[in-house]
Amino acid sequence: MNLRIAASALALAMLAACGESGNTISAPANSVAAAPAPAGQDWTQTVTKTADGGFVMGNPNAPLKLVEYGSRTCPTCGNFGRTSAEPLQNTYIKSGKVSFEFRDFLVHAPDLGVAILGQCAGETPFFPILDQMFAEQNGFLEKLETIPADFQQRLQAMSPAQQATAWVEYLGYLDFVKQRGLTETQARQCLADPGRIEAVAKVSETAMKDKEVTGTPTFFLNGEKIEAASWPQVETALKGAGA
Repeated sequence: MNLRIAASALALAMLAACGESGNTISAPANSVAAAPAPAGQDWTQTVTKTADGGFVMGNPNAPLKLVEYGSRTCPTCGNFGRTSAEPLQNTYIKSGKVSFEFRDFLVHAPDLGVAILGQCAGETPFFPILDQMFAEQNGFLEKLETIPADFQQRLQAMSPAQQATAWVEYLGYLDFVKQRGLTETQARQCLADPGRIEAVAKVSETAMKDKEVTGTPTFFLNGEKIEAASWPQVETALKGAGA
């Protein structure tokens, strides 16, 4: 997929609505078994990048696999992230019963650059950075309410890579990741990397085409879309599935 296709995928994704969900999952009658983590670790320390373009935390053989398609600038996703992190990790992921995969889904114009920065540092820092982006989300979103007209005009003449960089500079995400271990050189290299741009855009393109994802957050449990947009709803689905 070239940059023209990546830009097209981004444009399509921006039409998606923040806060939509899907169908209810049917639950098995019996509870699933806990699984011990490797010696000296707990399952929240096991993070890997997946072939589907997401990052998964937890037991790779967990019987319950929770996947979220989320936008880092979506308020509903932010609320889920802030309210779910502690119970999801400490109660469900640490037990080995549940794994959690986050896949960046592009909803709003800044999402491409923000997602690239969130993934730039790799596997181990991925979820701490994601959690901290959601914790500070309101401050970033306030800047979206006062976008200068000349900034929007300049964006129109930019390539996808240039737009991604312009957004994260304007909103403060570049400084945010620099305070969390990334150098400015590393961050800018990630933002300018055509392969990263294409890979991030492809996740949204594939989700819309193959999974009928139209908004964020959208959750899947063991491959089935669930009716959920908040942590209590997701937790109900996990308990119903035996967690």
